[in-house]
Order: sequence, then C-alpha cells, then structure tokens
Amino acid sequence: MSEISIKRFTKRRPVILLSLLLLICVTLMGYAFFNQQYAPVDPNDHQPIEVRIPAASTAREIAELLEKEGLIRSQRAFLSYCRKEGLDSQLKAGHYMFKRSQSLADIAGAIARGAVVTQTITIPEGYTVAQIGDLFVKKGLFTREEWEEALQADYAFTFLEGASAQVKNPLEGFLFPDTYIIPDDITAQEMIQHMLATFDKIWQDNLASDAADTGLTVNEVVTLASLIEREAQVSSEREVISGVIYNRLARGMLLQIDATILYCLPNHKETLTYADLEVDDPYNTYKNPGLPPGPIANPGLASLEAAVHPQKHNFLYYVARGDGSHQFSVTYQDHLIAKGRYID
Repeated sequence: MSEISIKRFTKRRPVILLSLLLLICVTLMGYAFFNQQYAPVDPNDHQPIEVRIPAASTAREIAELLEKEGLIRSQRAFLSYCRKEGLDSQLKAGHYMFKRSQSLADIAGAIARGAVVTQTITIPEGYTVAQIGDLFVKKGLFTREEWEEALQADYAFTFLEGASAQVKNPLEGFLFPDTYIIPDDITAQEMIQHMLATFDKIWQDNLASDAADTGLTVNEVVTLASLIEREAQVSSEREVISGVIYNRLARGMLLQIDATILYCLPNHKETLTYADLEVDDPYNTYKNPGLPPGPIANPGLASLEAAVHPQKHNFLYYVARGDGSHQFSVTYQDHLIAKGRYID
C-alpha cells in the first residue's frame, strides 16, 4: 500500500467509525422503541377490560379496537407483531377480558388461541330436555324464549332422523350430560349443537359397534338407556335392570316402569296413584307394550353401556327397597312377597 493510500484511509477511518456508531445507535433505538410498543400500556393497571371482537373481523379492525380500549400502544406495532409471528390470519372472534398490565404479545396470543371468557356448567345424568333448559335459564345463559326457539331448529345428525311422530321431543336423550366449558356468549342453538356433537362422538367411539349386535336402533338403545338412568340409583344395578327390561321385552310383557308415567304427567309427583297409571299416553308402559316412542331423559355413558351390555339373568321383576337399591325376582309370586316386605 502506498503512503498516499494509507494517509487517505487514516483520514476516512473516523468517519467510518462514526457512521457505524450511528448505525448501531439507530438500531438500538429502533429495537428499544419497538420493545416499548410491545410493553404493557400500564403495568400497574389490573382492571379487567371487556372486549368483544365481532365475527369476520380483520387484524386491522382488531388492532383498532384494542387501541381504542387503551390495551395496546400502537395499531402498527400490533399488526407488525402479528405478521412477524404468523398470527394475523389466526385471530378469532369472541368475548375477551384483558388488562392494561398485559403485554401486546400476551393479548395477541390470547386472541390467536381463542382464549375467550368461559364458564363451566354441569348437566346431570338423567336430566330431561326441560330440566336442562331450566338450568340454562337459571344460570343466565339463555332466556326461555331463546332456548325454546333453539329446540325447534334443525340439527344435521343421522341419529335424529326417522323419529316417531309420537316422540314428545326429538332431542330428548341426545343432549349428552357432561361438564361443559363454554364461551359465555354461546347461543342456545350453538349449545345444543355442541351437546349433540358430544353425543355423536361418545356413540361412535364407545357404543356404535356393540350396539349393532343388539338388533336395536340408536333411538331404541338410547330410550332403553334413559329408562335405566331413571330407574337405577345404585350404579351396580344398571346392567341388572337392563337385563330385566330385555327379558320382559323378549316375553312380550309390559315394562310397567314408573319413570315413564312421570314423564307423561304435566307436573312431577313423588308418589304415583293408580289413576296416574291409567294416563292415556304412548309413553305409558303400563298400558302400551314395548319401549316408549323415545327416550324419557338424557342418559350418561354408564347407562348407555348398560343398555348395550345387559346382564344375563332370569329376573323379570324388581321393587325398590327404600335405600336406593332394588330387590329382584324371577317369579311374580316372589315379587309380591318382596312388595309386601318393602312397600305394603
């Protein structure tokens, strides 16, 4: 290198170093600026803020809503972060609760996951459609009108097809009893759809194959399971009661199940009278042979399994002992003796 070249480089070196220093400073300032934009608006503000993101909202519309509520510092920063993380096409509508103490990343991630406000509700096994509706109304999930309207909607499930014209409610038996964690802004129709889909999955995963061997339709299996659900208070008796029902059906005997009478009556009664047993209704198994036209309640998995796997025995009768269990009998004479011991 010539002496002239060395001198020129020496003179230019401070300028190059200064430019590099300025570039580093600008980069660091930009990094700090964007980090600041991603930071919580107020780390000390833990007051929940309700945000409802409408369906089909774009990322830009969501960013505008969040900025309006004071939850993010900048729409631009929100959109930039979502693009960088691949979240802009994953943002979901719904009802959310956020705080100004949350970072932009926390808020964006929650919306992308669909972490909406939820509540937990448990539907007990053996509840009727009417009782489920009462529960939802009591919990404030739906109004009575919303529930009744949703019951009239069409739901595309094959197990609902071909129901008898005598069925009181086509959905009875198929609103699967379970503990549900649901968005608190779910509609009545969406809730019913979810419960029916749950039944469908339970049926396909656990019951469909074995149920085919019974020779019964889905409606008949669920109807039988609903009788078991309402009659069996002791879990170990489910399969036994199922066997009694199968035995009576095979012999053409009336089922004479009190729970079907209770389903016929307009108001619940603790004690049935002989007059109640004469009610003119297709669900009255004291007067009509075979299974009732449809389920009388919504059975759980244990009763559905018992309907598919009845215990093999010769019992034709049973009477309540008064402690939740039953005395089972093979002959009518033995049944009369049992009734005299536990009822008369």
